[in-house]
Amino acid sequence: MRFENSWLLLLGLVIPLIIYHYLKRDHGTRLKFPSISTLKRLETSKSVYLRHSLIVLRSLCLLFLVLAMARPQSGKKTTEIVTEGVDIMLVLDTSGSMQALDFKVDGKRINRLEVVKKVVADFIAGRKNDRLGMVVFADQAFTQCPLTLDHGVMLEFLDKVQIGMAGDGTAIGSAIGTAVKRLKDIKAKSKLIILLTDGRNNSGRLSPEKAAEIARKYGIKIYTIGAGTKGQAPFLVNTFFGPQYVYQQVDLDEGTLKQIADTTDGRYFSATDTESLKKIYARIDKMEKSQVKVKEYMEYNELFCWPLLLALGFLLLEIVLANTRFRKIP
Repeated sequence: MRFENSWLLLLGLVIPLIIYHYLKRDHGTRLKFPSISTLKRLETSKSVYLRHSLIVLRSLCLLFLVLAMARPQSGKKTTEIVTEGVDIMLVLDTSGSMQALDFKVDGKRINRLEVVKKVVADFIAGRKNDRLGMVVFADQAFTQCPLTLDHGVMLEFLDKVQIGMAGDGTAIGSAIGTAVKRLKDIKAKSKLIILLTDGRNNSGRLSPEKAAEIARKYGIKIYTIGAGTKGQAPFLVNTFFGPQYVYQQVDLDEGTLKQIADTTDGRYFSATDTESLKKIYARIDKMEKSQVKVKEYMEYNELFCWPLLLALGFLLLEIVLANTRFRKIP
């Protein structure tokens, strides 16, 4: 609610002055008596006090008249949100090398894939206006979740991602090709692939370089993330003496990942621990923001008639009482 002519409310300051002038005014008629001792013993009639109700009625009349002139209005706000989201395909490596235990969470060693799932879940939660999908790959690549705005479903599919579910090789080209198929015919402000792997392309018929060229043709940008420490990484292996940590050489092809990113005007990132992985997804999140436009519309209804009717009612009541019950005899 608002007042269109709110400055007119200042006229209400005149009302206390009117009441003050009324109380200071002499309302009686002076008569000469030799003694007023008898008059003092007479009780004051209640009608004398009730006469002051006339000034109360007049003040209320003026008060509501001022409110009516200030034009009170009730408004209804309508908000329209227009979003231009980003369509994002998350491409995750589920090959056997993702079992490496070189990442930690709260000081505890956790395999690469579990850490990636935690970080990606946070990324999904922050992209409320975007359609997200997921491709998982090893020596095969398939769509784990098509593009959707239902991020609850997306998180359920993410939770089901496991090492070995797509084999044990690394088909980076096929993974990119599968993601491109999901994005190429979609009209969106921006189309994006975020590819995470810890290996080198050694499976599939489509080369990573050719897949990147196809992605560029359809205006799809690719961010690549190389996960894992360089050199040797620890793996937990069951031996005759029980589970033992065994260090094995990792084979991350950073050159190819950089080339993929450069071909599509994307970027390459290296994640060597949990914190760096979090920062990478947070950085991508800031770089690829959705455009949100908010339009507000206000519709006002005039309410001045109600205080105006009250003012007329109090005025009419004052006139009636002043000419009947509280009428002055000249």
